Amino acid sequence: MLRLDKVSKHFGGLAVLQDVTFEVPAGSVFGLIGPNGAGKTTVFNLITGLLAPTGGTIALNGQSLVGMAPHRITRLGLGRTFQNIRVFKEMTLIENVVVGMHAHLGYGVPGFLFSLPGFRAEEQRARERAHELLTWVGLDAKADDIADELSYGEQRKLELARALATDPKLLLLDEPVAGMNTGEKVELMAEITRIAARGYTIFMIEHDMRFVMGLCRRIAVLNFGRIIAEGTPDEIKTDPDVIEAYLGREDDAEVAA
Repeated sequence: MLRLDKVSKHFGGLAVLQDVTFEVPAGSVFGLIGPNGAGKTTVFNLITGLLAPTGGTIALNGQSLVGMAPHRITRLGLGRTFQNIRVFKEMTLIENVVVGMHAHLGYGVPGFLFSLPGFRAEEQRARERAHELLTWVGLDAKADDIADELSYGEQRKLELARALATDPKLLLLDEPVAGMNTGEKVELMAEITRIAARGYTIFMIEHDMRFVMGLCRRIAVLNFGRIIAEGTPDEIKTDPDVIEAYLGREDDAEVAA
């Protein structure tokens, strides 16, 4: 579904990504891991059009995303959550999720301004879908609550529901369990498993190795802007380059000591 081929990104003279190549198969749960500063979020920003690559190609279902505006990429079927929560805290949960549907709602400005019948019918369908998505993440009972009243973990779930509201073919999750406690992580793992079972393709960045290994069928490892390994969770856990990237070499430890 998603293919990056020899993607590079430079900021001035600094090469943040170099020849990054991998594929995310349709229907899979795919993970991208790596140490802090490896370039993982830059990869997401390139895919979603927030940044332009210095070189290489990025394609969704064979269609190039390079140079395309973020809102057009969203309409092609790419949804995203962010590492830093970006919910509308003064709005209700249901309003937050309906906002995520804006690219697909069929009413125009006159319908919105004058509350025409077409607008009201569309708005009702949107609210019904929003309730369904909130149920998927265990928040429908709080649909009319203000988002700022939610716990940190609940706000992360709300952001996931809003990303699903964009009707994505591919869902990008940027550190979905950052800041969550163990119980919240277990709940979210179950919810993402159920979402994947509904046919969504999921591509995630995450530091929690237990979470990644428990969800992803394939994992790519990024270190200093380069892909150093790709494979199944079992292959990644035992890869010498991955172990070195996370833990360092024994001789490095001896020098440091």
